[in-house]
Amino acid sequence: RRRGHARRMLSALESWARDRGATRVVLETGVAQPEAIALYESAGYRPTDGFGHYRDSPLSRSFAKDL
Repeated sequence: RRRGHARRMLSALESWARDRGATRVVLETGVAQPEAIALYESAGYRPTDGFGHYRDSPLSRSFAKDL
């Protein structure tokens, strides 16, 4: 914790996606993960509609960022 590992991993994920032609990243986490939510928001992600298996889950939150 507090060493920047998660932020570096998120940046690497964005670079990997960008290199493969992605123009947007969408991430999902749970409401019981405030650290993940704070990381995503501080990295420029904004809330978006749910997707996939957790689309309608009240315990899930999705975030998106244009690359």
